[in-house]
Amino acid sequence: MRAGMAVVVAVLVGAVCACTTYRDQLVRGQEAFELNQHDRALAHFRNLEPDLERLSTTERAQYAYLRGMTDYRIGYRADARHWLALAQAMEETSPGLLPVDWKTRTGEALHDLNRVVYDDGIAALGAPRKASDVPAAAPASAPASASAPASAPASASAPASAPASASAPASAPASAPAPASAPAPAPAPAPAR
Repeated sequence: MRAGMAVVVAVLVGAVCACTTYRDQLVRGQEAFELNQHDRALAHFRNLEPDLERLSTTERAQYAYLRGMTDYRIGYRADARHWLALAQAMEETSPGLLPVDWKTRTGEALHDLNRVVYDDGIAALGAPRKASDVPAAAPASAPASASAPASAPASASAPASAPASASAPASAPASAPAPASAPAPAPAPAPAR
């Protein structure tokens, strides 16, 4: 009985600590972003990406915004468009997930990125930007809910895990069907009665 209770308590403590670690990682990335240390921020965000499903809906929306704006400022425009579109979709699904100024910046950046796609094609996102396209690095204000995330409505859903970034190499399927060298044998006839 005592051993069972100890195991339950250990599991609960571990779960609480794990959630705090992911939230802390998001906060560290946001702090680096606000200090215009975009390479450091991107390292925090990429490290956190496999564990996005462990964040609350509000934290996932914040992650998508911060990751998108970090990619945008570094020049990873295809990745920026992906993450900012996710942040915008999450905000449209559950209004209030992002602060108003973040929502405005998301719209402006997506407008710029979509203009590039519509004018020059999707491949243009991978091309180096012109000097006139480089955004000024404005400090980002922290959301009011950064320390205490607001709960989202139960109907709001977000992707449990975002796809790997476009810069990651594509991998082959885990198992490919073996080539057929001979046809499979026909089933044996049923015995006569």
